[in-house]
Amino acid sequence: MKANGKLKYSLSLGIVAMEGRGFEYPSDTVLASDDRIYVTNKSRDYGERGVRITVLNKQSDYFGTFGHFGFNDGNLVSPSGITEDLNGLLHVTDDYTHSVTTFDKDGSFIRKWGNEGQSRGELNGPSRITTNKKGQLLISDTKNHRIQIFSETGEFISTFGSYGTGEGNLILPWGINVNKEECIQIADWGNSRIQEFSPDGEYIRKYDCSNTDGDRLNHPSDVASDEDGYIYITDWGNECLKVLNPEGNLVYTSRGESTLSKWASEFLETNLEESKSRQEANLEDENIISKFTDPHSVSAHIEKYFWSPVAITIGHDEDIYITESNRHRIQIFTK
Repeated sequence: MKANGKLKYSLSLGIVAMEGRGFEYPSDTVLASDDRIYVTNKSRDYGERGVRITVLNKQSDYFGTFGHFGFNDGNLVSPSGITEDLNGLLHVTDDYTHSVTTFDKDGSFIRKWGNEGQSRGELNGPSRITTNKKGQLLISDTKNHRIQIFSETGEFISTFGSYGTGEGNLILPWGINVNKEECIQIADWGNSRIQEFSPDGEYIRKYDCSNTDGDRLNHPSDVASDEDGYIYITDWGNECLKVLNPEGNLVYTSRGESTLSKWASEFLETNLEESKSRQEANLEDENIISKFTDPHSVSAHIEKYFWSPVAITIGHDEDIYITESNRHRIQIFTK
């Protein structure tokens, strides 16, 4: 079938929970090679109970948590990104401790590296992290307004990008992706655009949807791409998902279509008062759109909509996983 960039909603995962089974302000998601889904949870105001990595699968089977709050080896304070390397290890960025912690998929601590600073190889508020075909780790060094590349054990390799609004400049880069040609795509949050660089960090092009009336990107949080060259963007400021074709033209937009997750349904089955209150509430008040012009206010009132879509990943199953921080869930779409 010829690709066209259009998507179909499949299901949702998760439920808000400060500990154990569930999410609290999830920040990133990876579908690992063991077909388990690993979700980083930032919690709220560095809350001790909520910080963790939740492990589940697409059938909502729950496999536990690890990486809980703390400053010792194996602990996290504000996990912001997660990736799996070529050896099956998980690497987690922490934007509070300015470090990267490595775990195996059982949650056992392997190593921790990184320190705060502005020099080459130092980090300041690192957010998203990904892996290229060489096994190197690419990190959005957000508050240093640059991208840094390290070995899988933390040895500095190279860096590119600097503060500014011109071609190749960055302001608070957030999401990061390596496409099939090994080009590096950055969600340039502060400049409301996606920028693409060569594997060596040379500027290639930008995408901002400025050629589409009313649909210009507004502080995008993350970017992903598929084998056909389509680009998937979580447009955080517009509370939506956008898909661009290989030429950079907008071909699909979604505000979100979430239904109840399996965990949420199970909770409501055993908590009848909560279920009754939910049935009496208006969770899809489309009239709210005429009352608010701010997309964040609209999303806060319509449950199926994305509310703070902070991360997007395309799994090896080719499904698209969109992490919503404020609704503590993941919406999954199929191509």
